[in-house]
Amino acid sequence: MKTPHIVSGQALIGEELEVRPVDIVIDQGRITAIEENPLAPQLWICPAFFDAHTHLADTVAMDCGSTGDLVSMVTPPDGLKHRLLAAASRQDLVAAMRAAITDMMGSGTYGCADFREGGRPGVRAFRDAVAGLDFLPVIFGRDDGESEADGLGISSCRDVAGVEQKVSAARKAGKLIAFHAGEQDKEDVDAALAFEPDLLIHMTHATKKQIRECADREIPIVVCPRSNWVLGVTTSARYPPVHMMLDLGCTVFLGTDNAMFVPPDMFSEMAFAEMVYRLDPKTVLRSAIGGSRFAGSPFFIREGARAAFFTLDPSHSALAFSRDPAASIVKRAQLGSIGNNVFNL
Repeated sequence: MKTPHIVSGQALIGEELEVRPVDIVIDQGRITAIEENPLAPQLWICPAFFDAHTHLADTVAMDCGSTGDLVSMVTPPDGLKHRLLAAASRQDLVAAMRAAITDMMGSGTYGCADFREGGRPGVRAFRDAVAGLDFLPVIFGRDDGESEADGLGISSCRDVAGVEQKVSAARKAGKLIAFHAGEQDKEDVDAALAFEPDLLIHMTHATKKQIRECADREIPIVVCPRSNWVLGVTTSARYPPVHMMLDLGCTVFLGTDNAMFVPPDMFSEMAFAEMVYRLDPKTVLRSAIGGSRFAGSPFFIREGARAAFFTLDPSHSALAFSRDPAASIVKRAQLGSIGNNVFNL
């Protein structure tokens, strides 16, 4: 039987991410106590990230080019990414996804919500890729993969035939429902909303009315800023309308999207979102953590929660001069900054 483990430092506590000097007591993977300690070392303790939208199999086609538009690059069934995935061997797909997940864990990410192409074999390949790793994926299957996944992932109502039947079957099976919507324009948003999804991805060009409906119905939105810019669906900080989403009361999560173009690195995603959209750093940090609720237990540091955080020693870099750890984690921390992951210890 494991004895309780204690991690001491300057921890970002609760959803408020309040920095407090504490001892965190962990027993059997859970935080059993958070005790004030004025003498705690200057070690930052940050909740683990949850990448709320990924396509990790795209790693097999990393940096193959990003000169086309959204339709030619990623729209099923004939977008460039789909042709490259179809041509890849299962062995390469599994190895690529496992490598991406390992990199994510090394940058403080403990889980993700992945849209997995390839039907049931594709979902099985993802499960093989994550086998033995301390990582919490939520898999959204496609092409009948949803029958073995955690949820159904729809690229867009305009791209998929028989959406009504797919959603109905997934609902009856108790699966989560997620839609890409509003990435290219506003035209597929109302159709997605009509299915009462658990999650909407992008909403880059959603209207104020559509965003207010998400807020009223408590449908979370995942924004993927870097991907939107790379794929040319935005060239302005007005899109996605993140400030409008927040002002209207939406729950907003952060995702990295296609590993083909954008590395699944939440540090880079946060820094980009904070800089381009001029968001409050704690708002950005919460959005990088909050999607973890889909993994069954949010990663925010509080008593009773799953142990899911990482430590960062600012004394090894210029971060030692930070006056605001949360802001510095969002704007300045990098992959090599992490000292130790504490995932389900």
